[in-house]
Amino acid sequence: MTRERLPIQVSHLTKRFGDITAVHDLSFTVEPGRVTGFLGPNGAGKTTTMRMLTGLVSPTSGTATIGGQRYQRLSHPSRTVGAVFDATAFHPGHTARDHLRIYAAMGGHRSDRVTEVLALLGLTDAANRRTRGFSTGMRQRLNLATALLGDPQVLLLDEPSNGLDPAGMSWLREFLRSLADQGRTILVSSHVLSEVEQLVDDVVVIQRGELVAAGPWAQLAGSPAVLVRSPDAGALATVLTADPKAGPPAPRVEALGPDQLRVHGADVAYVADLAASHQLRVYELRTDDSSLEELFLRLTADQAKATHEPVGAQWDG
Repeated sequence: MTRERLPIQVSHLTKRFGDITAVHDLSFTVEPGRVTGFLGPNGAGKTTTMRMLTGLVSPTSGTATIGGQRYQRLSHPSRTVGAVFDATAFHPGHTARDHLRIYAAMGGHRSDRVTEVLALLGLTDAANRRTRGFSTGMRQRLNLATALLGDPQVLLLDEPSNGLDPAGMSWLREFLRSLADQGRTILVSSHVLSEVEQLVDDVVVIQRGELVAAGPWAQLAGSPAVLVRSPDAGALATVLTADPKAGPPAPRVEALGPDQLRVHGADVAYVADLAASHQLRVYELRTDDSSLEELFLRLTADQAKATHEPVGAQWDG
């Protein structure tokens, strides 16, 4: 089955609650067939933005659309968009099957879809258990099952990895990747940066309701640096920045300690060959892939300085 490709488009979106501006002039696009990480400190405006996308919060100005349409104007909202916002939105006396049957009826979905999503989310054996006894991980799976009842093309997931153990995290990564490979549009809000890093294709970073950066993760992270441990670190740093064969631009070298360097703009082979040609000792040489948390802290550093707020002060990851 060929799926309609539906991008998420946020354009100059602003939301004020009285004197508080939760989101300010925010613009970004989430492409179909990709998993996009929506990142920022607690209180950055991520949840407010996602609620504006689903019509739960009205914007003060700007637009938030799915496939060019506001959520309220979609002909079949739950067949177009599946959203996970609250892992505790279950009646404790209902079974998983009861819960899904109610939402299937509300959305006008066929009844046998309940059995399908229970199997899809690995909940078949727990279908007749009351949700009061569910672990956080099982609640997250049931939330995803609810969102997928309408087989939607777009998924909005607010902190879907909260409470998952390592096995659950691994399962979630593989599951969302399989959905994206079907051409679905997936926006994942999270503060668990190490997990998002292994999942996302693109990132949208916001702070205090404003866009900090957006684009492919690999592009924003840049080329990986090289970590070097050498008793001749000082001499190696000198030859790296003075080598006439390098650049432009010349490699940038950070001193991490008396015998440690981080080299930007050069690969492992280049550093190894240069050290050997100058008879400089190297005890360790490896690629240092930039982490998502390092990227976030780097991108938000200027804004934090401008407001005298410690970098990452609100980060909860």
